[in-house]
Amino acid sequence: MKYLNLGCGRRFDSAWTNIDFTSTGDGVIAWDLTKGIPYPDRSFNVVYSSHVLEHFPKTEAKSFLDECYRVLRPEGVIRIAVPDLEQIAKTYLNSLEQASCGSQEWADNYDWMLLEMYDQTVRNYSGGEMAKYFLKEYIPNQEFILQRLGGEAENLLKTRNHINPEKPLVVDTKSKIRRILQQVYRFVRYRDYHRESILKLLLGKDYQALQIGRFRQGGEVHQWMYDRYSLALLLKTCGLENIVLRTASESYISNWTSFDLDTESDGTVYKPDSLFMEAIKPAT
Repeated sequence: MKYLNLGCGRRFDSAWTNIDFTSTGDGVIAWDLTKGIPYPDRSFNVVYSSHVLEHFPKTEAKSFLDECYRVLRPEGVIRIAVPDLEQIAKTYLNSLEQASCGSQEWADNYDWMLLEMYDQTVRNYSGGEMAKYFLKEYIPNQEFILQRLGGEAENLLKTRNHINPEKPLVVDTKSKIRRILQQVYRFVRYRDYHRESILKLLLGKDYQALQIGRFRQGGEVHQWMYDRYSLALLLKTCGLENIVLRTASESYISNWTSFDLDTESDGTVYKPDSLFMEAIKPAT
């Protein structure tokens, strides 16, 4: 069996071929997935991607899945995880109803659900308003957020007191090593610095628009959202069959939970806000 994990981030298994836009660990291959998948036809029995498809524009999503289809062997399995639009919308409506009835608890949850629906689509800088939310001194609905986002939120909560984007890290100028690293960094960035200075001079106020455009094309923002109907329809248009809605632990893939990709070693779900779906490539 040959397994392919696309856009793996820091969730990968050594039994798999792991690819991401930048290498995130030993054995992770750096590759721009907008340029296709760098393997021959029918190379893998399983193709898996988690929270990747929503970063492609709607017009490019089919091309990405067509590539997944191409590298799949006949009767191979594709497994896709994306944020679940249906679940998010239902939770938002419930939060709206409860907050409107005067519940402060649900008013806090309502604020979070608005961020969950829109922030990663509209943000113009890394982390967006979600990052600011995690940096609050007190988060009243922490348990609700953990239920929504699972291990991902837990990791952010652990580090929120150590990283503040509004307060740059203080560099110890007495440290020789730090000074050397700063000098190396300045040397490496010398050309870019002058290029940016020229762009600022030429563009004036429009330079900020350039920065926002660079960020929004950098891959962090969500370009589209999916529910169980639209994702199944997209998989069907790519020629896949036996399309099935899954839980984090259910799969056509043998010993799926042993890889700890959608679940943790204790069985909890890594990203509970996800929609999980699988399909099979026809035998002929």
